Amino acid sequence: MIKEGQIGVTTENIFPIIKKFLYSDHEIFLREVISNAVDATQKLKTLADIGEFKGELGDLSIRVSVDKKAKTITVSDRGIGMTADEVDQYINQIALSSANEFLDKYKSDANAIIGHFGLGFYSTFMVSKKVEVITKSYKEGEQAVKWTSEGTPEYKIEAADKADRGTDIVMYIDSENKDFLEKEKIEYLLNKYCKFLPVPIVFGKKQDWRDGKYVDTDEDNVINDTNPLWKQKPAGLKDEDYLKFYRELYPMSMDEPLFWIHLNVDYPFHLTGILYFPRIKSNLDLQKNKIQLYCNQVFVTDSVEGIVPEFLTLLHGVIDSPDIPLNVSRSYLQSDSNVKKISNHITKKVADKLEELFKKDRPQYEQKWDSLKLFVQYGMLTEDKFYEKAVNFCLVKNIDDKYFTLDEYKTLIEGAQTDKNGTLVYLYANSKDDQYAHIDAAKSKGYDVLIMDGQLDIHWMGMIEQKFGKTRFVRVDSDTIDHLIQKEDVANVELTDKQKENMTEAVKSLLPTVTKAEFDVDFKALSENDKPVQITQNEFSRRMKEMSAMQPGMAFYGEMPDMFQVVLNVNHPLIKQVINEVENREKDDMKAYASENKKLKQMIDLALLSNGMLKGEALSDFIKRSIDLM
Repeated sequence: MIKEGQIGVTTENIFPIIKKFLYSDHEIFLREVISNAVDATQKLKTLADIGEFKGELGDLSIRVSVDKKAKTITVSDRGIGMTADEVDQYINQIALSSANEFLDKYKSDANAIIGHFGLGFYSTFMVSKKVEVITKSYKEGEQAVKWTSEGTPEYKIEAADKADRGTDIVMYIDSENKDFLEKEKIEYLLNKYCKFLPVPIVFGKKQDWRDGKYVDTDEDNVINDTNPLWKQKPAGLKDEDYLKFYRELYPMSMDEPLFWIHLNVDYPFHLTGILYFPRIKSNLDLQKNKIQLYCNQVFVTDSVEGIVPEFLTLLHGVIDSPDIPLNVSRSYLQSDSNVKKISNHITKKVADKLEELFKKDRPQYEQKWDSLKLFVQYGMLTEDKFYEKAVNFCLVKNIDDKYFTLDEYKTLIEGAQTDKNGTLVYLYANSKDDQYAHIDAAKSKGYDVLIMDGQLDIHWMGMIEQKFGKTRFVRVDSDTIDHLIQKEDVANVELTDKQKENMTEAVKSLLPTVTKAEFDVDFKALSENDKPVQITQNEFSRRMKEMSAMQPGMAFYGEMPDMFQVVLNVNHPLIKQVINEVENREKDDMKAYASENKKLKQMIDLALLSNGMLKGEALSDFIKRSIDLM
């Protein structure tokens, strides 16, 4: 016996805290133990490099084994090992003088405790009823020792038989965590946390299929790539290497990335990594949690919101930096100065890469724009520094599938699409087919129409309106063509109140009942060559309703009905005829009059049809009536 005693923490609450609060997910224990083994191995290599260790390094693999019968998991390394004094110093002396106060304050924040005290080794007690550390220092003549604790402050250190240097951590798994004794579970954890560690991690033997079953071979099953692509020099890599690594990271992905950025920074912080631009689909939430964050090749998290700017979470790939602490809380990471510097650097590199692609090969950039658009818009909306650069390479596409920068498009339309108040009006459509009639009317006026069918378009347009000033985005069906871009004062409608009331009653009696939709009748003095009846939808209310789908705070607008205006052209001969016919009738007669007036019904149905609102029985009736009228 060398020593017995109590672990240097002045509260007995440490082990309940470790078991209950240290991590929300107990699986992290394996990462901690193997990370310590990697550190011990790399320290030995460093000592060998500077001549302080003159022995043979030999096989430096870290070995993980499971003994289901004994209910143990063992992690063994051939690193520097520890003397009895070092075990006492590094394992027994956990607490500082303020330990009690700190533990009470942060007992619900596991990562804060680990980050403050370096308690990675003690995470073993989350899953173990007993832990043994059998270790032998690399120093000549040192006695091997075994440290034992059963999850209480009491420990025992005794002499041990161990021929080779290094450390074995033996964890006796408790009954609540026996699933960690399954081979498949350990394979999953090793693949998740240790896939790219810089020291070979061995778990069992490779297997061959023989005589109808898998059998072990003599070859070690090394589960990790010790020199992953992001640690290599970009100059020596080919496109195939990057694509192969992408498939390794995301084996279930069916699409290849558009392009990538290889990060390699030494000053003022250390950062390596590869960020891939995926073919971004329409749903933002499905794209996130694809960046893997590493610290010295040790997996930290794939939930990087708050660590990198929100729009960068749409990218895929790997970020690795020793300046990002391995064991700290998310709130600490978000406020850490190094993390902020790294975040700003990545934002700049991404913007620079997009600008380079745009300038170097614009045709290729335009081909990729539909997949890049959501990412660029997201960045412009959420990150001012990105906006400042992106405004130069952000594109808009018109209905003829031509692409323009914002400056180019402004030059294209400012002659024809500036209204009487000097406001530049950007016309857009969500669908070429659904809004075809309105698009056609706009083109007949010499106007250009953008296609805006993306998830963030409404929010992006609102931002551009604010940033640019004297700018409006207006959907082509939000008003009649003469009123979308007003060049002069609107002509007065010279109708009596009775004429308006009777026409409104007649028209409303012929409109269909549409769930969560309301129709108002409006009168405008358009050209007699314009359509007699048109249906428009107010830009403001429609835009607010669309924005509410992505902003919970605007739910009020989402509950409001769609508001449509049935616009009657009082200068059209057919509408004039109806106005004359209803002028001397009573309001109560309007429903009966309208039901007998096939031309009025036909005009309204044509307006509904051009907006995709004539369906079912109403459409069938329209077809029959059209044949009768012919």
